[in-house]
Amino acid sequence: MSSIQHLRDIADLNTDNVRTLLSRARFFKDALDNKKDVSDKHRGKVGLSFFVENSTRTRISFEMAALRLGISMIHWDSASSSLSKGESFDDTIETLAALAPDVLIMRHSEYNAPRSVARYMPCPVVNGGDSYRAHPTQALLDLMTIEEHKGDVSKLKIAICGDIAHSRVARSNAALLDMLGADIHMVAPEYLLPQELPYKNATAYTSLDEGIKDCDVVMMLRLQKERMTQGLISSDQDYFNSFGLTHERLKHAKADAVVMHPGPMNRGVEIDNAVADDPHISLIRAQVANGVPMRMAVLDWLLEQNEA
Repeated sequence: MSSIQHLRDIADLNTDNVRTLLSRARFFKDALDNKKDVSDKHRGKVGLSFFVENSTRTRISFEMAALRLGISMIHWDSASSSLSKGESFDDTIETLAALAPDVLIMRHSEYNAPRSVARYMPCPVVNGGDSYRAHPTQALLDLMTIEEHKGDVSKLKIAICGDIAHSRVARSNAALLDMLGADIHMVAPEYLLPQELPYKNATAYTSLDEGIKDCDVVMMLRLQKERMTQGLISSDQDYFNSFGLTHERLKHAKADAVVMHPGPMNRGVEIDNAVADDPHISLIRAQVANGVPMRMAVLDWLLEQNEA
């Protein structure tokens, strides 16, 4: 089982892996754009969608990616599972492992859950997000989107702004961009910054105006209120007044800067409607669209690695 390749976090990848995934994602995007059927790639494979935490974009994107590749998907429902009857989580995982799926895609609120699950599974485990720790496929599709519109990230200055302390998206993006040599600005109020930034190319800022100065890309994050202690944010309006991205604030970034957001957005809290919907600068819909080909690339690559 030790030879199985998983994608639990960015640390499971090296730069060659990342470039391979980007190349495959572009291939699949071209195939989708040109209505080319690639469902023979993994026809006959069965995937398990194991989402213990709520999701719209990630779950649907993964399931669509799997179906495009010919993988039949089974969605595990926690409400109707034996967990609701008192079965332990470990027993549930061992039961699913005994059913021998070809790939397991999971999301869980527990920190490091994909690494725990991977110990049991006889197939690749793909992390669709765990706790505030990691969301590797979001970082990969964000990278794909950035390079489509701005080129090589090693030449870019990229600001990640908002609730960094509680954001798995921020951590995975920072880890991936750091690996590839981007200049990263981690921008948040002091109470929403982690105590340490374990990235050699990252600098912390507590002012949005200063943090996005001369940046090529401004990536906004939502407030993760479900992971905060009560009273950390005085009000949504106060937060928007200090850290909400508006066209006026965006003038501090480069004139041709683009705006990103992994979703779901809290409009009027971390981002103004006019910015989110501006077709000239907003890449938010492009991020969503790139989720399918990038996740196709991840599934294709992992299944290929584990057939070798």
